[in-house]
Amino acid sequence: MVARLDAALGDTAWEAIFVDDDSADGTADEVREIARTDPRVRVIQRIGRRGLASAAIEGMCATAAPIVAVMDADHQHDPALLPQMLAAIRSGDYDLAYASRFAKGASAAGLSSEAREKGSRIANAVARKVTGVELTDPMSGYFMLRADALRKDAHRLSGVGFKILLDILATAERPMRVKELPLQFAARAQGESKLDRTVVFEFLVGLYDKWLGRFIPTRFALFGTIGAAGVIVHMAVLSAFLAATGNAFAGYSFTEFEIGQTLAALVAMTFNFVLNNALTYADQRLRGFGALAKGWLRFALTCSVGLLANVGVAAVLVRFGMHAYPAALAGIVIGSVWNYALSSRFVWGKY
Repeated sequence: MVARLDAALGDTAWEAIFVDDDSADGTADEVREIARTDPRVRVIQRIGRRGLASAAIEGMCATAAPIVAVMDADHQHDPALLPQMLAAIRSGDYDLAYASRFAKGASAAGLSSEAREKGSRIANAVARKVTGVELTDPMSGYFMLRADALRKDAHRLSGVGFKILLDILATAERPMRVKELPLQFAARAQGESKLDRTVVFEFLVGLYDKWLGRFIPTRFALFGTIGAAGVIVHMAVLSAFLAATGNAFAGYSFTEFEIGQTLAALVAMTFNFVLNNALTYADQRLRGFGALAKGWLRFALTCSVGLLANVGVAAVLVRFGMHAYPAALAGIVIGSVWNYALSSRFVWGKY
């Protein structure tokens, strides 16, 4: 990548900042090795922080360069477009230049599947309505703009999800003047996509965060929504178990309800864990059997504490004279907040 940047930019002064979210493949060390002989190359190794959008914001704010560009380091984005982007910004006619996979003369052949390409096109159609800018590919991850324009809006950017360009366009106080360049979207050279089947989901998360995130934090909203779905799963499993067993446990010291309730709780908890890992914490996703097993156990422990908080708060409110249903709702809210806070720290975060 460094060699390709050098070939593309020629005599233009440049520096490359690689933002690495503490990956295990040696990326940060490799960049440091290059930087020992090439002062134009730097690395930001983020510990305990993950996410493509926040990485892009942090990287752009870490340079003194007057113009900044964001691109992937997996060779899907062609560095040969950088001089054209730079010329567009320097001309003063445009606020932002970006590479489109769907512009005339472009190619999206590097997309991993037809479904992913279709998902990108659906998201693009909605994004054009939100940003007020007519683009063929507002979900692009390859763009350039002036650093002062980025820093001016940096504190208002959500930093959630994958598509930082959409965030910038939607945050700008006035519609940006945009230069569009066709991109031959190449196949990925190494690694795996951070933008998998959740492309449209991540897009919708970004929209929610932009509109409502200041009132209810986006992750908590997702966590709560999945929790509500988990209640439905719990009731469905319990009903199915009771219908299937009948009086099979008559004469034992435990009842069908107690067994069914336990089974339903385990299924619902696993359901919540899987969806939260895939969606709510997609940028901090646990991978591998060992990490998932430990995460599930920690999630189970945090949920048990949240259950105690739920019941305890509701019981206290009832004793003080509150009606049972409002008290139960208050207990659910407290339990949800507790579960969210603990799992964010102990399951998908660090102690």
